[in-house]
Amino acid sequence: MTTTLTSAVKPRAEDSFAVTFAPLSLEEIYAKSDDPANGAVVVMSGMVRNQTDGKPVIALEYQAYEPMALRIFYQIAADIRLSMSDVNRVAIYHRVGRLQVGEISVLVAVGSPHRSEAFEACQYAIDTLKHNAPIWKKEHWQDGSSTWVSIGACETSGENC
Repeated sequence: MTTTLTSAVKPRAEDSFAVTFAPLSLEEIYAKSDDPANGAVVVMSGMVRNQTDGKPVIALEYQAYEPMALRIFYQIAADIRLSMSDVNRVAIYHRVGRLQVGEISVLVAVGSPHRSEAFEACQYAIDTLKHNAPIWKKEHWQDGSSTWVSIGACETSGENC
């Protein structure tokens, strides 16, 4: 049975998801994915870098359609549990608004009894988020220009956005 976005996937109480203007905290997301049954917690932190394809970036601006983005996050966690039933906790947080170089834009954390599942689930979560979530970024260049980019377009074009 395949769950579609038209069906309501409810998040588990032990998981945590957000689209937020607030700065993201590694410690907070780690704590949200920790559990006494975990043998591993894998955290992926996406940050604003100072260049894209050699062109200097001064800031990124993120916008999201929050209700659907959260539904995508819930679905990601549900999909993880279908293929890796031992996963204890999933946390997915994405920032919106204008972020400076060095700021964290996305945090994904997965807690599991085994490291291999935690790594695999974390990679699945960030790859699927970047491909499916309605989140867009605007790159602000050092020369004063800017360009909107769909995160999903980064994945399909093969670019490392």
